[in-house]
Amino acid sequence: MADGPRLNSCVPIPKDIEQLKDVIEKAKDWALMHGVGIRNKKEFNPDALQIVPFTFFPSAFPRKEFEKAVKIQPILNELIHRVAFCHSFLEENLKDTIQVDEFTGNLYKIYETVRQEGINPRLSLGSVRADMMLETVCCYPDIEEQSYCCWKQIEINTIASGFGWLGPAGVHLHRFILQELGHYDKLKNLPENRALEGVCGGLIEAWKLFKNPKAVILMVIEDVVYNICDQRFHEFRISELSPKTRVIRRTLTDLAQRATLDADKNLIIDNEVVAVVYYRSAYEPLQFHSQKEWDARLLAERSSAIKCPSIHYHLAGTKKVQQALARPGAVEQFFSDPEKVTAVRDVFTGLYSLDFDELGEDAVKKAIEKPERYVLKPQREGGGNNIYGEKIRDVITKIKGSRERTGWILMDRIVPPVQENIIIRASQPAARTDTVSELGIFGIIIGDSNEIIYNKQVGHMLRSKESTADEVGVSAGFGAMDSPYLY
Repeated sequence: MADGPRLNSCVPIPKDIEQLKDVIEKAKDWALMHGVGIRNKKEFNPDALQIVPFTFFPSAFPRKEFEKAVKIQPILNELIHRVAFCHSFLEENLKDTIQVDEFTGNLYKIYETVRQEGINPRLSLGSVRADMMLETVCCYPDIEEQSYCCWKQIEINTIASGFGWLGPAGVHLHRFILQELGHYDKLKNLPENRALEGVCGGLIEAWKLFKNPKAVILMVIEDVVYNICDQRFHEFRISELSPKTRVIRRTLTDLAQRATLDADKNLIIDNEVVAVVYYRSAYEPLQFHSQKEWDARLLAERSSAIKCPSIHYHLAGTKKVQQALARPGAVEQFFSDPEKVTAVRDVFTGLYSLDFDELGEDAVKKAIEKPERYVLKPQREGGGNNIYGEKIRDVITKIKGSRERTGWILMDRIVPPVQENIIIRASQPAARTDTVSELGIFGIIIGDSNEIIYNKQVGHMLRSKESTADEVGVSAGFGAMDSPYLY
């Protein structure tokens, strides 16, 4: 990644970070003792945790851009909700992708099945996270102090949108570090983050709407859970906020083996009626071991439980649909309010189809000629799937004559501002490095095709990575937990 202009760190970093050794060690212990942990992927032990990688200092982020991101989140929630309930838009824009991408095709089969049978229930719960980065390529070169021009949206996540706990945890950790270093005057610039309460509050609201106090929230989890703290703290906070609301954890395979529907289409597993299905899995092909797991996903979709996300919300969050929304006139299909249209359009970055038409051919040509300007994205979540740099030319050249290319999209590569920080990782020495950051804003929305009954921005998260790295996912092993320092 090419370095953009620089932002000043919130605190000057000493040339010799050995001066910070005592506080670094204390911060690592604080992190472990406060649930800022993850399981080791290389040496997995369900009874052991190591620290989540984190930045030692919070990263500078312009206050006006942060506030703009917070303000627009309910509009983005509403946009995704309207897209999810618009069959013609999903059908038109996924028709080619589902022919070449088996995973998306299987999701679409489930969607078509439940749509024809009648979506059950009418309500959907969306836990949405909009991810964005500051952009610098539109800066004016003659204005020396301008180090960014705006932020641009990278993607919207509608399934397994993590960091509801680790986002707020980053703020708590950085408050501790700044206090230990005597920077009490800096604390006021760390914005409050109630993402955990917000996401859990949405799940509880959906549970109440199910109107069965004995029913449970079902968290669908991976076979092996590494990001255990980010999941468990949701359970713990739900118990604190609503003691009568119980959460159970099951895998897709558990559902395949033991879940059934009763005469009223209630989802039953292990003698429990399920009010809400909250997916922290089911977002990538490897989580479906056989047709049985796909049958389990269909069973859940047919049930009366409120899904987070429902299958149509899942499809609304695909890369292809987001690319389609970036086309001229697309947002206007869902909003009549010109202010909402303008607000959404202002945050879109360049997204391009690779379909077999004039625009697709132009995108293929641009990607081959100047691959460094783009990111090539498949229809996948979870991190580590995108293609960068010269590899884009290789992949595009290989697939340009194949229908396979319609399963990918091309995105303008954002060049964010760089700032110095220290990244702390388990079993590694603290490393002083240049970093770039990605901000995520959480939203919760509940409604049906006719009415939105709950729509809120509920918190945020920040992840940072070395400026030379491509991916930023923390659970996938690329980035580090962070929090914004507003200036």
